Amino acid sequence: MLEQLTSAFVQNLSPSLLILIVIGTLGGLTLGAMPGLSATMGLALLIPFTFTMSPVAGLVLLGAFYMGAIYGGSFTAILVNTPGTPSSIATAFDGYPLTRQGRSEEAIVAATAGSFFGGLFGVAALIFLAPPLAAFSLRFGPPEYFWVAVFGLTIIASLASESLFKGLIGGLIGLLLSTIGIAPVGGDVRFTFGVTALQGGVALIPALIGFFTIPELIKMVAHRGREAELLEEANERSRGVYRAVLEILRRPVNLVRSSVLGVLTGILPGAGGNIANLVAYNEAKRASPHPERFGKGEIDGVVAAESANNATVAGSMVPMLTLGIPGAPPDAIILGVLLLHGLRPGAELFSTQGELTYTFILSMAFAAVAMVPIGLTAGRALQRAVVRMPTRYLAPGVMLLSIVGSFAIRNNIIDVFVMLLTGLLGYALLVAGFHPAPVVLGLILGPIAETGLVQGLLIGTAMAQPWLIFFTRPISLAIAALCVISAAWPFYANWRRRRRGGATRPPSAADTPTTREVE
Repeated sequence: MLEQLTSAFVQNLSPSLLILIVIGTLGGLTLGAMPGLSATMGLALLIPFTFTMSPVAGLVLLGAFYMGAIYGGSFTAILVNTPGTPSSIATAFDGYPLTRQGRSEEAIVAATAGSFFGGLFGVAALIFLAPPLAAFSLRFGPPEYFWVAVFGLTIIASLASESLFKGLIGGLIGLLLSTIGIAPVGGDVRFTFGVTALQGGVALIPALIGFFTIPELIKMVAHRGREAELLEEANERSRGVYRAVLEILRRPVNLVRSSVLGVLTGILPGAGGNIANLVAYNEAKRASPHPERFGKGEIDGVVAAESANNATVAGSMVPMLTLGIPGAPPDAIILGVLLLHGLRPGAELFSTQGELTYTFILSMAFAAVAMVPIGLTAGRALQRAVVRMPTRYLAPGVMLLSIVGSFAIRNNIIDVFVMLLTGLLGYALLVAGFHPAPVVLGLILGPIAETGLVQGLLIGTAMAQPWLIFFTRPISLAIAALCVISAAWPFYANWRRRRRGGATRPPSAADTPTTREVE
């Protein structure tokens, strides 16, 4: 194995592969920064170009593009509160407040550092832990996936820091939206109101753009003078790159914990970065000595989300390369390319084609390194363009990208209307004091929970009480215990803060975005 790794490392240093890595990273970063244009779509568009390439060159290009696309989604999440990909949902929670405080460059540096570390950590895990972790993932059945979804829903208690009741209502709205369309088990058509295009359900990315982008655009236009003034201060108040990096490195536990969560989530087929970044954000907030700062411009929130989603890139390759089971939708595209070149996932891929496999794996580590200079250069240029662009140009431009991105998912005009309607709903909820994060979380986890619940009950029909299937399997019991702990933790943390007098602590400057925002 060591000999194959050495040979693969040397091969990645060849000029031809280095050029492909740079091109793939830059292309993925550009596409990821465009709302609605997902990594899966970009990889699918690249497939025809790989037909004329050698297997190793095609896989290196796709791997670098994948890594760059997941990282690129952080730019628009930070600058205009529009997650470029679903994997950057949690990045917007603190990234955009940092922009409103004039610290957008610091947020971009934090996202770059987190993505760099998470990408390298994920590749290391893929190299050394692939076979045992893939075998463990096979032990997950419908009951386990149901509890994983429930565990994700317990994050609502942390995301809804202002009001748990409003957070639960938001999560319920998201769950209800996820029931629109054809049922994942049984095929029943629900809540389509006779509109055939809604049989596919509410697409995640148009809803994501609607809930996060449209409310901010409305606020931007309604308060364009104040907003423009806030954005214009960005360059003056931005911290230096090295100072931001040092601040991140002082808390390495957050980087490691979030990367581990990203890898473990990526191994579970169907989970992906859109769940990993929310779970990592929740755990970073739970472990922080200042959880009240999250959602108001906390660097650790950006680092947690970005290190987790980039660690998921390599983590999701574990079941794909060893078992042929794509861990995330983009991995299905890469699996197709493998099969097109006559390469079969499994143990033989690491033995008979070991050098090619490790070259592909290490190319993602090279892409993570390439993200630093490319991302900081492109990110800072984009940041300067956004903060200097007048609102009368910025708002229509973001709106145009939102419409194009929503339509491009399925070439369906209904998705544009879904984006607009969810945007208006998101703005109404925001005015009423509801945060969009629980709604989106419910929308993401609803199908996973429903599928696991129904399939689990079908499996349990052989038992006297079918529901006992969820409480008789060791992994299910372990995850159920984590659900109880996760749901109870915010109440325990609040009780502990009150006991220590934290409830009477006067608010600090770090707790509010800017004094001008509350005037």
